[in-house]
Amino acid sequence: MNAIDRITFDPEVMGGKPCIRGMRVTVGTIVGLVATGRTRAEILQLYPYLEEEDIRQALRYAAWRAEEIEVPLAPA
Repeated sequence: MNAIDRITFDPEVMGGKPCIRGMRVTVGTIVGLVATGRTRAEILQLYPYLEEEDIRQALRYAAWRAEEIEVPLAPA
């Protein structure tokens, strides 16, 4: 898997949700914009401080999380 080094987690920023480079833009915001049909150019116009690689990594991170499998633990 390609590196996902632009996704950050900080309990002091957006309650610890995965964000883009420590900013107050969450992965969920980016994925939601893409899901509603916004193009990368439109997203970059809405958030001029983002870069195309930020969008790519947000989508890559979301895809990776969607593929995670939860393994139930046996009761203690």
